[in-house]
Amino acid sequence: MHESPAVRGRRIKKSFGDVVALDGVDLDVAAGQVHGLVGPNGAGKTTLLGLLLGLAVADGGELEILGTPVGRTLAVPDGVAGFVDGPGLYPSLTARQNLSALASLRGYDAGRGVDDALEQVGLTDVADDRIRGFSLGMRQRLGLAAALLTRPRLLVLDEPANGLDPAGKHHVHRVITGLAADGVAVVLSSHRMDDLAALCSEVTVLATGRVVFSGPVTKLAAESGALDYRLLTSDTAAARRVALDTPGIRVPSGGDRVQRPDADVLVVRGAVPAVEELVVRLVRAEVAVRELAPVVAPLEAAFLALTGAVPTDEEVS
Repeated sequence: MHESPAVRGRRIKKSFGDVVALDGVDLDVAAGQVHGLVGPNGAGKTTLLGLLLGLAVADGGELEILGTPVGRTLAVPDGVAGFVDGPGLYPSLTARQNLSALASLRGYDAGRGVDDALEQVGLTDVADDRIRGFSLGMRQRLGLAAALLTRPRLLVLDEPANGLDPAGKHHVHRVITGLAADGVAVVLSSHRMDDLAALCSEVTVLATGRVVFSGPVTKLAAESGALDYRLLTSDTAAARRVALDTPGIRVPSGGDRVQRPDADVLVVRGAVPAVEELVVRLVRAEVAVRELAPVVAPLEAAFLALTGAVPTDEEVS
């Protein structure tokens, strides 16, 4: 039997006065999928997340959540949880008291569920501390714990890794991937391309309220095309000559070298096949390659090009 998607949106529109926040947006999220929602500020991400949480209603289009059509009322089916613009918490209460109060308001058993949620997000040791002293990252983790109380089938998170240190980020990533493995659909927004690469199988990129890309993260990375690479070798002058003779490789004018404390780094531009050919030619020329890395990660480069934040390679050619 075919299982309906956790989220199915078609031609979703939303305006605030004269400002068009969403303009014909399509969105599909399957159960057990972590779906990334990215875009520059003002792209419509928060508005779309708000629609999924029932905090706003669309002006047009169709939206189906967990198999239930969402109409023109501020409501979503049971099984949806999450937060936008940071979790709403009571600063004078402890972490445990916050979750217990939320559980009581929603009619849940506030016993073992609260302890389990705190343990999942790694806040057991500070469960009885007042959250007014919590860092931003700790508040984000407590917001995730609050969402987990409801045992959601659709989890909506706005910048869940915001303010987290590496250990906290790893903990949250583990929780999210574990939920997806159990069949929970997760929609999250993030400005961090490393989070997308680590968590998401699919991504939707928004720009000025419209979808400019939707599909697998691997396909988005492939959209980057030619990239700038930092190239450190045993002989910079020889490497430059080889690069200039390699088809598909350019040494950008005015930026062919980047000074480092210990060496000159040559910057070359090309697509992956051309860069691979360059490495082969350098080895044949007995020039040792000590470092080769993109100046901007492929995922980030594709995002910037799709959203118009930087010129594409064709525009700078």
